[in-house]
Amino acid sequence: MDIKKRACTILCIIGGILYGGAQEILTVQEAVQIALENNFQIKTAQNDLEMDELGATLGQAGILPRVGANLTDNNSIQNLSQLRNDGTLQERDNVRNSSLNYGVALEWTVFDGLRMFANLEQLKETKKLGEAELKQAILTSVGEVMITYYDLVQQQQQLAALDSTLTISEQRVELAQNRFTIGKASKLEVLNAQVDLNTDQTLMQRQLELYKNTKIQLNEQLARDLKIDFRVIPEIFVDQELILEELETKVASENPQLLAEKINKRISELELKQIKAARYPSVFVTSGYNIGSSKSELGFAISSESRGFNYGFGATLNLFDGFNQNRNEKIGKVALKNAEIAIAQQEQALNSLVNTTYQTYLTNISLMELEEKNETIAKENLEITVEKYRIGIIPTIEFRTAQLNYINASVRLSNAKFQAKLSEIVLKQLAGDLEI
Repeated sequence: MDIKKRACTILCIIGGILYGGAQEILTVQEAVQIALENNFQIKTAQNDLEMDELGATLGQAGILPRVGANLTDNNSIQNLSQLRNDGTLQERDNVRNSSLNYGVALEWTVFDGLRMFANLEQLKETKKLGEAELKQAILTSVGEVMITYYDLVQQQQQLAALDSTLTISEQRVELAQNRFTIGKASKLEVLNAQVDLNTDQTLMQRQLELYKNTKIQLNEQLARDLKIDFRVIPEIFVDQELILEELETKVASENPQLLAEKINKRISELELKQIKAARYPSVFVTSGYNIGSSKSELGFAISSESRGFNYGFGATLNLFDGFNQNRNEKIGKVALKNAEIAIAQQEQALNSLVNTTYQTYLTNISLMELEEKNETIAKENLEITVEKYRIGIIPTIEFRTAQLNYINASVRLSNAKFQAKLSEIVLKQLAGDLEI
């Protein structure tokens, strides 16, 4: 296959990818919605939250009474010998005895130093922790989807730029061949043009490979068929109105990682409260209704029946446990200090990340504006160079330089937009403010 046919083949492939009518355009909002429905990490976090919600009950905390049913059926066959007070001796073999008891019993702890109420509050805080973890899972997954999506947009733009320069390289080979045929150019000029076209084709194929692999990666993040084909929007739009002070305020109040650390501190406080409750007595009441019957073939009573209520109360108090109570309280206080340290550490880490990311965000916006100008200049320069080369007033090397300058400017522009968008996504992710 000659150079021209190979170039046409690649252009057809690219045209099908960039402009194919059979492919649906997947918007970032649709990608986010699919991720929210399918993503495995989000589903796992939702299930964890559901388990926490099911556990945050009065019964799980130990506040409600416990009621149980019991049934006991005992039977025996024995050889018996009985000597009574009057001196009478009775002996029998295979004597059958049976007893049946059944009923219901209630046990209710009415006071345990308020441990049960602290336990209920801890279960509720655990539920809140699950909500924070779900929000973090959503922000993480959605952020990853958005980043991969806009990476595809960037690659699609680079494919379009390479498509344009590949067309120019093909025209250059054809022009060089015509000039060589009529004796106005050397064979060397034709060979250089063919080498440059081959180089552009190699770049295009590498870019196509990256583009297709990134599509597979996005389908994986969306937890759907990896072979689903689609297109993305043609342009990246960056929110250039982010304000550092507003971001810092939102991070302090909305960031799920920081919120989780604050909830963990509250849980540590409640765990210490439960430990201290062991210093108080535990009071419980019992009640029940039982029915019993027994039969015996030998003895003073051949059968008996009983039924009725029983009730009572009890109390326990720990008087000495080898100083474990004091030790456990000290451990609980140290754990509470660690929770406070974790909050301070998380706040500092988030503030540092927000500030550094914001500086990167400002730099990327500035670079984006600069690269837009550079790309416009490089494009105009290439157009002028193409015309000059067409009429034969500039050398090949100058033409190739202008062509490479345009490719590089286009790549830098798409990359600058992507990096600016990446910074925007990370900032909004930290602030818990992604558009979901």
